[in-house]
Amino acid sequence: MSKAFVKEDAGEDEDGPAAPALPHGTKNYMTRRGYALLKSELEHLVKTERPALVQVVSWAAKNGDRSENGDYIYGKKRLREIDRRIRFLMKRLESSVIVDPASQENTEQVFFGAIVTVCDAEGGEFTYRIVGIDEADAGRGLISWISPLARALLKAREGDTVRFQSPAGPRELDVVGIRYE
Repeated sequence: MSKAFVKEDAGEDEDGPAAPALPHGTKNYMTRRGYALLKSELEHLVKTERPALVQVVSWAAKNGDRSENGDYIYGKKRLREIDRRIRFLMKRLESSVIVDPASQENTEQVFFGAIVTVCDAEGGEFTYRIVGIDEADAGRGLISWISPLARALLKAREGDTVRFQSPAGPRELDVVGIRYE
């Protein structure tokens, strides 16, 4: 079959690499900081990175044979990746619901945006912040509100013991502190 009839990036999802999916029927909750980060990434792609790449591709296209032109081939591929990421960011920002944790009225319980300190059976203390799916970074203590740990913590109070299924098996954690910033 001629290459003209085959999608070049066959096998890739239309909106890029598998992004964390939201549970069906739920809203895309995020903090102000998370919204600002996605918005700044979108603006950078649209105003800086994409226009610069379009210039390179345009220049490369003028150099003749495009089938062996690395700048042109790579540039077009990268341009598709950027356009895919732009579409993804636009969809995420359009569907987002910004939650300000500082305005939480019921600070006795764990809700979205809470900073929760927990203690495990060995006495180790860990602090997690419950954030939106696009802001999650477990290495920095930012856990998505749809993660098993966050779901177990939601609505817990100081002194409660929560149980959840971790990749290492069932775990129990004691909630020792809750705060909102």
